[in-house]
Amino acid sequence: MLTDLVQIRRLGQQNKSENSRFRAYLRNHRHSDRRLRIMAEEIESQIDCTQCANCCRVGEVPLVDRDIEKLSKFVGCTKDEFVRDYTQSAAEGGLILKRTEESGCVFLHVNLCSVYEARPHNCANYPHLVRGAGSIDSRMWEFLKRTEHCPIVYNWMEAVKTDIGFR
Repeated sequence: MLTDLVQIRRLGQQNKSENSRFRAYLRNHRHSDRRLRIMAEEIESQIDCTQCANCCRVGEVPLVDRDIEKLSKFVGCTKDEFVRDYTQSAAEGGLILKRTEESGCVFLHVNLCSVYEARPHNCANYPHLVRGAGSIDSRMWEFLKRTEHCPIVYNWMEAVKTDIGFR
């Protein structure tokens, strides 16, 4: 199981075109979504996200009204105050949790989420292999970039390619 973030980034970038071909392969060939989820569960159970927290450093967290309501109650402010103090506009529109290039998410402290109990739905489902709407192959576009920063996604992608004999 590879967990070194430097290697994962290098290998994820190196495998970009192969992973894109693999995405197309999955969309055009029959496979067991259940099997892909079981493999994801096995890998997810072997990796401690609190040792990494790279998703919180590099990712953007899109927010919906329900997330804002839950988080504002948790931090003890109004929804308007929460939007003002803890969000920013996303490049493609909408709101995301405030972040900096140096430390990532405003709620990340060391490798732990300071609002874990009220974290946004998107965070709770991350990396969206085991939990997510639709089939895994319908969400594959999300995983391509994540192979460069998430040990779970990187290891899952490599394990699935090996399991189905893709190369």
